[in-house]
Parts: sequence; C-alpha cells; structure tokens
Amino acid sequence: MRAIIILILLISIGIKAQELVWPPPPDKPKIKWIRSIEKVEDVKKDKGFFSKLVDFVFGEEKKSMVKPFGSFVKGRKLYFTDTGSRSVFIFDFKENEVKVIDKIGDYTLSSPIDVVVDNKGRIYVSDSVLGTVFITNEKGDYLGRLGSSSLIRPTGLAIDNRRNRLYITDTVGGRIYVISLKDKKLIKRIGKTGTGKGEFNRPTFITVDKDGYLYVSDSMNARIQIFDPEGNFVSMFGERGTSIGTFANPRGIAVDSDGNIYVADTLLSAVQIFNKKGQLLLVVGNYGTRKGEFAYPADITISPDNYIFVSDSYNMRIQVLRYLKGGD
Repeated sequence: MRAIIILILLISIGIKAQELVWPPPPDKPKIKWIRSIEKVEDVKKDKGFFSKLVDFVFGEEKKSMVKPFGSFVKGRKLYFTDTGSRSVFIFDFKENEVKVIDKIGDYTLSSPIDVVVDNKGRIYVSDSVLGTVFITNEKGDYLGRLGSSSLIRPTGLAIDNRRNRLYITDTVGGRIYVISLKDKKLIKRIGKTGTGKGEFNRPTFITVDKDGYLYVSDSMNARIQIFDPEGNFVSMFGERGTSIGTFANPRGIAVDSDGNIYVADTLLSAVQIFNKKGQLLLVVGNYGTRKGEFAYPADITISPDNYIFVSDSYNMRIQVLRYLKGGD
C-alpha cells in the first residue's frame, strides 16, 4: 500500500513538473502555457465518413496556417490574419469549426494584417498592400471599405464597442485614424510622424482597454504610447535595446483584466509584461521552437477570461497561454 501511495505521489509530481509556467517554481506562477495550435485540424472536429467521401469525390479546398499575424478574440471565437496564406481564419472553439476568408466580395486579399469584430458581427480586415480596411462577415460578403483614399498602409486595428469607434494604424502615414462605427465617418486623427510625445515612427499594432484607453506600439521609436479615450497623450515607456525591459521591435500589444500590458517583441522573440507605469513585471519566452518559445511573434490578443493568444509567426502556429491572476 505504501509503495502505491509513493508511486501516485511521484506521478503527480511528474505531471506537475511538466507544466510550463512563468515565473518558474518556487515563485508563484502568473502565466501558464496551455496549448499550441499549429494546424486547422487542431480545432476542427473530425468529419464523418460521408463528408470525407464527398470531399474525396468533389475535392475540398484547404488552407493551411503559414504565417499567423494579427488577431482578435470575441466570445469563443479567435479571428486571425495569415499573411502567408493571404487569408483570415476564424476558429470557433465552441463548435470546433474553422472558417477561412480569402476573398471579400470580388476582392482577393493581398496582405491582410489585422482583424477586429464589432458587436453586430461585422469583421474589419486591414490590407496593407491594397491600402484599405474591408468590412465583411463570416461568409466573406462585401459590406464596404474604409480609408481607401486617405490611408497609405493600414496595419493595426482596435475597436471600442462601448464608444462605437474603430481605430486604424497607418504605419507609413505615422498616425492613427479614429472612425465612427455608426456612419463610418472620420472622428479624428491622432499623431504625426516624429519622435516627440504623441508622435510616431512606423506605428504598428494597437489595442483599447476596458476604459477606452488606446495603447500604441510605436515600433521604430521602440516604445509604447498611451492615449485617453479622447485621443490625448497620457504617457509612454520603453527605449531601444536588446536587454530585458527594452524594445528591439515592439509589435503586438494587449491588456489583461488587471490592466497589465503585454508587448510581443518581434526581434527579441519574447512577450514582456509591464504595469501601467511602464515597469517590467515579467518576461515570457525566448527564441526557439519548443512550447513557450517564439520565432518573431507578431500580434497578441487576450480574452476577457485572460486566455492569451500569441501569433508565433515564423513557427507557423498560435500559442495559447493564460494569466492566472492570483494563482493557478
């Protein structure tokens, strides 16, 4: 009996030891690695015999994950662009279904960078080569487009459903456009090209927190800038470097339920977590191909229940983590 108890304890310890958390023991874990999504079959439920037979006879067009890029989570669905397959993927984790959009109406996507969804289910997709933001649904219907006459290279998107606003980053133009979701009209422009407060040098991804504050990855200035809901500059943090707490090329940005700021740095191949004062709290990952390691990550998005989705672009996968708040 004693031997059995010891064996059970050893097995339990072994299982626990396999968990990947940050920071590592003996510190209390804050971030936990959950899973890796490397192909659509990791989400999609297995088809029945007759469905497979139909696919075999008539053919089934398949899209593979090549280079996951911008991402957005809403409910139990993960939306993300893939610049390699020139598509938008929709992973429905509740129904275990996958949808792929590579055409919006008569337009074929050329370089889809980011994606967001409003409360009416309308999907907004930025295409940097076509210089526009398309509006569509899960069927890929054409519902309109934004900024085709003013945007130079639209990239990052953020949505504030409470205030009915869509934010669009123009990376080459060096500013953020604020668009009304009600009438699709321009509300304001934020910033200009430069190095001062409220100025940008190749801004990329953006996000909005629950209070309407806008966070901008000011990539070539190697910093994060924060603006209030009216577009006024609040604060900034970060400096160029290759050591912990600095930025080499900040891209994806997200905020968890406690207001912690997550920044995916493409060149450092890591996710750094800061508080609102810009103080470094934790570093997750490093360059590599194993679980919890990244190869030039692009974007990051966080669900209301603190699941973290990292577009691990050059590893051709999405890694899922979770913020544990008070503990596991």
